[in-house]
Amino acid sequence: MKLIKTTATLCFLALATLPATAQSALNDILNNGVLKVGTTGDWNPMTMKDVANNTYTGYDIDVMTELAKDLNVEVEFVPADWKTLVSGVTAGKYHLTGSASVSPARAKAAGYSTSYFSLATVPLILETSAEKFKDWDDLNKSDVTVAATLGTTQENQVKDFFPDAQHQIVEAPARDFQEVLAGRADAHITSNVEALKLVEKYPQMMIVPVSAPTAPTPIAMLLPQGDQVWINYVNTWIALKEERGFFDALGKKWRLKE
Repeated sequence: MKLIKTTATLCFLALATLPATAQSALNDILNNGVLKVGTTGDWNPMTMKDVANNTYTGYDIDVMTELAKDLNVEVEFVPADWKTLVSGVTAGKYHLTGSASVSPARAKAAGYSTSYFSLATVPLILETSAEKFKDWDDLNKSDVTVAATLGTTQENQVKDFFPDAQHQIVEAPARDFQEVLAGRADAHITSNVEALKLVEKYPQMMIVPVSAPTAPTPIAMLLPQGDQVWINYVNTWIALKEERGFFDALGKKWRLKE
C-alpha cells in the first residue's frame, strides 16, 4: 500500500512538470488504465507464450504485472519479435518492452531504463559434438556453422566472435537453437540464463565448457527515447523495487542464477 501511494505521488509530480503540449506515455497509461508491453514470448525463462490460450509467463511477465499493479492499471502484452522490437517502441505500439540487452545500436532509436540484472553469452552444441568443440576458438572455423536469430544481440555477436565460421541467421518464429537440434548448424550462442533452460529441456544439448562466458551485458527495458517523464518514473520504480528485494526474489523464482 505504501508503494502504491509513493508511486502515485511520483506520477503526479512527474506529470505536473510536463509542458501543456507534451504527452507522456505515463499520461496515456494513467488516462486509459492500460500498460502496453511489447514481448516476444520466445525467451525462456524471461517471456514464454502459451499459444493454446494466448497467455504469457516468465520473469518479464511478473515484472510487468507488478509495474501495472503499482500504477493501478491493467497490463496488456503486445506480441513482438526481435527484429522489430525497437520500432514497436518508436511507433507507439507499446509503452515499453520487457527485458532487452543494452546495445548502442538500439540506443540510437530508443531509450533504456536503468538495468536490473546482467547476462553473459555462452555457446551451445549437441552432446555428440563435445569432443570437437571445447572452447571459443573451436567454433571460429570455416567448416563450422553458428546460428543466430535475426534482430537479437546474438546476431551481431555471432559475426563478431566467429568471423571465419559460417553464419546461419534465422527469422522468428524460428529460433537459432532449433537449427542446432535439426543439424543445420553446429552451434548457437545465447545468454547463460536461457542456456540453462535449453539444456534442461533438450538433454541432447550441452553448453560448451568454455574458459569463461563472454560479453557481459546489462539488461533493461526499452522505452520511447524522448519521453524523459516516463523513463524517470520507470527508473524510480526499479530503484524502489531493487531496494525492497523484488528483483532478487524474482530471480530466485525463475532460477536466473545456478
